[in-house]
Amino acid sequence: MPHRKARTADIEQQLLIDAIYHRYHYDFRGYAPASLKRRLAAALLHFDCKTLSQLQDRVLHESAVFPALLEYLTVQVSDMFRDPSYYQSLRKEVVPLLRTYPSLKVWVAGCSAGEEVYSLAILLHEEGLLDRTLIYATDINPHALRAAASGVFDMARVAAFTENHARSGARSSLSDYYAARYGRVVFDKALREHIVFSDHSLATDSVFAEVHFVSCRNVLIYFERELQNRALGLFRDALCHRGFLGLGSKESLRFTAHADAFEDVVPEDRIYRKRAGL
Repeated sequence: MPHRKARTADIEQQLLIDAIYHRYHYDFRGYAPASLKRRLAAALLHFDCKTLSQLQDRVLHESAVFPALLEYLTVQVSDMFRDPSYYQSLRKEVVPLLRTYPSLKVWVAGCSAGEEVYSLAILLHEEGLLDRTLIYATDINPHALRAAASGVFDMARVAAFTENHARSGARSSLSDYYAARYGRVVFDKALREHIVFSDHSLATDSVFAEVHFVSCRNVLIYFERELQNRALGLFRDALCHRGFLGLGSKESLRFTAHADAFEDVVPEDRIYRKRAGL
């Protein structure tokens, strides 16, 4: 009986994901099932549904349900300057080569609420490169994009942000970049002027620009291998000759279809460079 229940739940999950794709054109079919299962379990509690079939019915017939469900299906967990050694390595190994370009384009894929985007904008400002840089920040969650575009974060998070920034090789104080008010901080409009926030799905959309650097951190871990390969193919195609790719600390190019398209720059911090001739 428990086995049958588990099998039924798996069928319901697949039907729900298929229904979302056909009704709303959001494609979660290549996401890791175990990760989706955990997130959907939390969603069932929130929506007071006993089964995923009940949730599917509401998703298809109640217009307000899917936007709320999307908050559970997309992972919105990050920090500014998360894994400070990654940013140290960018300063030491990548920035000197980015300086050689008269203008720069950077793509932050899966930008969530904007923590990584503002981290990179601040780093580029500290390194004297922001004025000639355009950063594309993309995500599939419109609520996350709106939050990111606002540049507003809770004050309670700033202590961790500040510590990470200092450990990243900072050349300034993080407080130089925000104003505090009513328990929140708002990051400087001068940073946001160099960022374009846009909807983009790594599962269904194509390359939209040629860029010098792609940073996609802690996104691929939620994908199955086929979708990982699709995303990495987009990054390879988007990168200019000898462009750079940064991944999350638990992600790797090893055993992927595009492993041979890149060479290591700082493997321990998951920074790679597109091979010549590709």
